[in-house]
Amino acid sequence: MKGEKKKMNREASKSVRETTGTDGQQKLLERGGMQASHRTRRHWFRSNRFDFSQSRARSSRSTVLRGAVSALLPVFTCRFRWKLRMSTVRMSPSTSPRVFTEREVACHCTKDSCWVLLGTRVYDVTAFLRMHPGGEALILRRSGKDVSREMEGPPHRHSENARRWMEQYYIGELDRDSGAEQAEQTVRERRKASEQTEGKTAKKTTHEKVSEEDEDNPYNLCSSVDLDKDLVDWRKPLAWQVGHLGEKYDAWVHQPVDRPIRLFGNPLLEAGTKTSWYWVPVVWLPIVFYFSWYCYTTLAKTSTRIDIISDMSIPIHKYTFPLFFMMGWFLWTFIEYCIHRFVFHMKPPAHNYYLITLHFLLHGQHHKSPFDGSRLVFPPGLTSLLVGIFYLILQHTLPHIIGTSVFVGGLCGYVVYDMIHYYLHYGSPKRGSYLYSLKAYHVKHHFEHQKAGFGITTTFWDHPFNTAIPDEKF
Repeated sequence: MKGEKKKMNREASKSVRETTGTDGQQKLLERGGMQASHRTRRHWFRSNRFDFSQSRARSSRSTVLRGAVSALLPVFTCRFRWKLRMSTVRMSPSTSPRVFTEREVACHCTKDSCWVLLGTRVYDVTAFLRMHPGGEALILRRSGKDVSREMEGPPHRHSENARRWMEQYYIGELDRDSGAEQAEQTVRERRKASEQTEGKTAKKTTHEKVSEEDEDNPYNLCSSVDLDKDLVDWRKPLAWQVGHLGEKYDAWVHQPVDRPIRLFGNPLLEAGTKTSWYWVPVVWLPIVFYFSWYCYTTLAKTSTRIDIISDMSIPIHKYTFPLFFMMGWFLWTFIEYCIHRFVFHMKPPAHNYYLITLHFLLHGQHHKSPFDGSRLVFPPGLTSLLVGIFYLILQHTLPHIIGTSVFVGGLCGYVVYDMIHYYLHYGSPKRGSYLYSLKAYHVKHHFEHQKAGFGITTTFWDHPFNTAIPDEKF
């Protein structure tokens, strides 16, 4: 009885090997079923495990190795072809644009899903609503419609950078030729097929354990940059590449993209260049409050006097603290303008690799990716150096308590500057408000007038230095 059972097992193994050979394996691959591929692997291992035990008894070591290679080769071939099919599925959606009907485009007219047309090209501008310098309402009123006239103006003609930026939200074409019912049916079929494909791809991805680092990386989720044609390799850290751009750097850095930037390969260095907006008030406001209390109480307890000449001095009352505080704030607006214009917007020599790299680290990366939320405020470590220099200069220039009062006003002005700068990029101020005009002013600085409009919290200093951006209505 046992002999017959062993004989039946040998015959079954032999039949499995015959049916799961090269032809059988190819048929299973064409079906694309994960279960079939797993059964194939189990059959191969079972059948060849039996062959190995027999070959050890009657063959040399070389025969065993040849048997092992012949057994494992089809399995690895199956795995390689399966991954190849998975990559083909992921790439297929970008090969040809989707087609939408006018009715389908018109349905996307809310904050959660806002589409617009530019001729026959369809754009999903949902992510851009908060960034638009004219506010959300201007786009929402034109959602689902053609915005060609608004792009050309009057009153405002959009710049080439703005048009290039818009192309990042392109999702497909408008189908105006075919009948509405036929087009809707096509869209339904395409959507259903897309959902099925995405479901299968998700299962395959889970089964094959594709690296999460490659799939979930935010740098790979953005498709706004042509990775093959751009002047730098976005797959690598940019800090050490931009210096080689030479004369092309200035034009390249002023063509903004909607894509996160990785400056350094080292995770610690990279983390040091990123700062969430709330760290600015968390770190600096306690210092502002402490020095404000210190200055006011000191002026109240002692009779501080400023010596004009040897025999004449002026008493300083405690109620003069707000005056010195506002002087420091006003002084900061001038420092803000000078740093932005003469340091951040210096034009580094085309032949100097190090100055180009330094400029990119200080401010160029912000103009290249203006909506990178992790780099819109200064890191506290770098700011502390500037704050320390500002404090020492005031202490050596003015009497101690007056210098401290001016310093705390300037520090408070810096905190307000960073908060306003973040809000101008991500906020949606009310139309007609002061922040609304500042947002429009600053966005024009990024997209159209990079050599003007250096004021952030105020445009005051742009006027005497003749760098003001002409007023435009939105």
